Amino acid sequence: LSSGINAEYGRGKCLTLELFIIGIGTIVHIIGPVSGGNVNPAVSVALLLDARISLVRAIFYIACQFIGGFAGAGALYGLGNHQNISVDISGANAYDPDSISGAQAFFLEAFGTMFLILTILASINERREQTKTYLTPLAIGVSILIMHIFLIPYTNCGINPVRGTVWNVVTGIKTDQFWVYLFGPIVGAITAVPMFNFVFS
Repeated sequence: LSSGINAEYGRGKCLTLELFIIGIGTIVHIIGPVSGGNVNPAVSVALLLDARISLVRAIFYIACQFIGGFAGAGALYGLGNHQNISVDISGANAYDPDSISGAQAFFLEAFGTMFLILTILASINERREQTKTYLTPLAIGVSILIMHIFLIPYTNCGINPVRGTVWNVVTGIKTDQFWVYLFGPIVGAITAVPMFNFVFS
């Protein structure tokens, strides 16, 4: 898998992907017992719709996610020289309007997030008796890796309203496309919950 990613994206992005996925899986494993591993507003919306968290808790999680996102992006931007860095290596999320339309980018972000949410709901489904194993963070990390491999060439893969927007806002890079990365994942989350409950549960 690493060889395939390396051939497609180059060693730099391959290493970034590998470390990112390991980091996400580790974070989910560490804070999962405390907050359910809520580091993505789309996940919080899905857990709210699935009646796993309350409205107040969902709002609190989402507010903290954006606050943390802006704090982290601000710190990174302040520590580095990003003025002349292009979109594809700066971490900003954007799509090339000459290659895909806004509607296509929106669909891809929604689809990618739906795939992630379906994986999460399957991993935490008590009837599958795997919620207390290492399979949960591993499955979530692998699903994020798969979506990044698929979506990076098209949208740079947001699938998280925080990660898909705050860095763009902080750096001022292509913020006119923010609606794709802010609302696409939310639509994907909303779609995934009834799909899981009626089809996969």
